[in-house]
Amino acid sequence: MKPIAFTQIIDRKKYDTETATLLSGNDYWDGHNWERSGRNTFLYRTPKGAYFALNLTCWQGEDDTLEPLTEGEAVALWERHNAHGDVRVPFGEAFPGVEVEEA
Repeated sequence: MKPIAFTQIIDRKKYDTETATLLSGNDYWDGHNWERSGRNTFLYRTPKGAYFALNLTCWQGEDDTLEPLTEGEAVALWERHNAHGDVRVPFGEAFPGVEVEEA
């Protein structure tokens, strides 16, 4: 599933799903639809390296939202999506320069 086109300016910075790279999302086809409980979250990285989450809803009375994320928050969201096989981009490509160490 490709999320909707969405643009928002927050703190004088423009976040645009059309120019950003989709890194992960919790969408999956369950045989009937793509939504998880009527809500999906997608993780993006802008061309300048900023991260943001796009939160989409199918529920009446709720709005779609865009939320800027720190690199740490973005890594945590990517890891949650990865636990369910919902990533589009491998970790090293999604987070250039972030080292992963042995546990």
